Amino acid sequence: SELIRGFLLSGMPCPSSCPPGLLALMAPGLALMATFSLPSQAGDRRALPVEKPPGVKGRTLILLDVNTKSPVRIISENFLSLQLDPSIIHDGWLDFLRTDFLQFHNVKNPAKSRGGPGPDYYLKNYEDDIVRSDIALDKQKGCKIAQHPDIMLELQREKAAQMHLVLLKEQFSNTYSNLTLTARSLDKLYNFADCSGLHLIFALNALRRNPNNSWNSSNALSLLKYSASKKYNISWELGNEPNNYRTLMGRSVNGSQLGKDYTQLRSLLQLIRTYSRAHLYGPNIGRPRKNVVAFLEGFMKVAGGTVDAVTWQHYYIDGQVAKVTDFLKTRLLDTLSDQIRKIQKVVNTYTPGKKIWLEGVGMTSAGGMNNLSDSYAAGFLWLNTLGLLASQGIDVVVRHSFLDHGHNHLVDQNFNPLPDYWLSLLYKRLIGPKVLAIHVAGLQRKPRPGRVIRDKLRIYAHCTSYHNHNYVRGSITLYIINLHRSRKKIKLAGTLRDKIVHQYLLQPYGKDGLHSKSVQLNGQPLAMVDDGTLPELKPRPLRAGRTLVIPPLTMSFYVVKNVNALACRYR
Repeated sequence: SELIRGFLLSGMPCPSSCPPGLLALMAPGLALMATFSLPSQAGDRRALPVEKPPGVKGRTLILLDVNTKSPVRIISENFLSLQLDPSIIHDGWLDFLRTDFLQFHNVKNPAKSRGGPGPDYYLKNYEDDIVRSDIALDKQKGCKIAQHPDIMLELQREKAAQMHLVLLKEQFSNTYSNLTLTARSLDKLYNFADCSGLHLIFALNALRRNPNNSWNSSNALSLLKYSASKKYNISWELGNEPNNYRTLMGRSVNGSQLGKDYTQLRSLLQLIRTYSRAHLYGPNIGRPRKNVVAFLEGFMKVAGGTVDAVTWQHYYIDGQVAKVTDFLKTRLLDTLSDQIRKIQKVVNTYTPGKKIWLEGVGMTSAGGMNNLSDSYAAGFLWLNTLGLLASQGIDVVVRHSFLDHGHNHLVDQNFNPLPDYWLSLLYKRLIGPKVLAIHVAGLQRKPRPGRVIRDKLRIYAHCTSYHNHNYVRGSITLYIINLHRSRKKIKLAGTLRDKIVHQYLLQPYGKDGLHSKSVQLNGQPLAMVDDGTLPELKPRPLRAGRTLVIPPLTMSFYVVKNVNALACRYR
């Protein structure tokens, strides 16, 4: 499943059998979201009374078992979502996106959007701007996709490069041009989402204020009425990182006031028959520092019962000072856990059990750093983020972003997949929504007084995705992050013992090592077959009972076949 936010663009390709999902749109831009399920937390460990096999040194062998009776968490089918920056609405760039751009064939996914892609377009004449070629949406026959000349992709690449420079200039000068969403743009976006099997979430502009600082909803009401007249199935938000409005825009809105604004928006939705039961998400705050926690408390007091899920954002590193070694620090990997606990504490105080979304996450802020946040090394943070969020009960995560002006994205300016794209694609294909508890022996060291042990080997487990027909129900998928500079050996025990295992080992490809922007799967480099075709992701079968050998500084997935796990037999 996939989502997009900001311009959130759910961008992970999916097999034709993938389940339905959502698409989301947020002001001041548009976005799509893509979601995936996550494995269980590496912190759930209990020693196993299993004897060491002869000839294997105890200090290097790790024994691993999984509780197969019941899941510890069940995450949304739309867990992993993606964002496309709202800036793509600049200069008509929206016209260049196609329904096959994301490889979303027969996929139904959530997507969050603050601006967004539209139906297929092609250039009939290079000098003649864009000639529209509408997608014919037929509920019986589906969407008919226009054929595109070869020059289309070249124009996409040119426009992406131009946009990249313009937006970097705006970012560093802290001055931003206005983005205007027209009815025609919304039509394009919705058609793109609908034909791609995405659900659209639209974030309205919260900065239109009355003299008393209450939200001016007149513009939003016009958009709601237009969307309803077209019978567009859309969910809604209001604003983006409202705690930063004073810094970025010179306007200040506190949590209580935004709560009142959300209550007003809910009342508007209930007045319009099409949206009387539409979903509403917010407040999409920034990292929960002290002032942001206070903002969230004010919001929850007023509007906690109004929203269907509480949303926030998290970025790990200051993009201006990041080094490749930062991505290997366990202390950095663990910062997200503390942020989750802060958000959950506030939410559970006012609305116990309310769903929580991490609606914007990136490895680095300020657009990221070239050759770092778009490199293989950044994948350690990304995969661990997925594991932590799923194991701690976060329902949806939105990755910033599929394509934007910085270096946190999943494809480069030529639309070539970057390491995190392949990582996300494997996650989507192999990981189901049921999170399983793991039990490990031989990994945890005895802590010294006053010292926290931070594991460099992180293991998560899920039921294998029901939508992957290569594996029968009851199979289990492990994914493992090895931050050690030495290989680690894992022996599967208990219910996993003597089962055939399929290995998907991701390593950097080429001479750049951890800085590489290319990856290899089981020793074979990954690259698109052509502009519209993904390569086959072939596993390496391991014989039953074989010890798993995890190379240093790698990420890997292991499908344990035919476990017949009770937790995984039924949806």
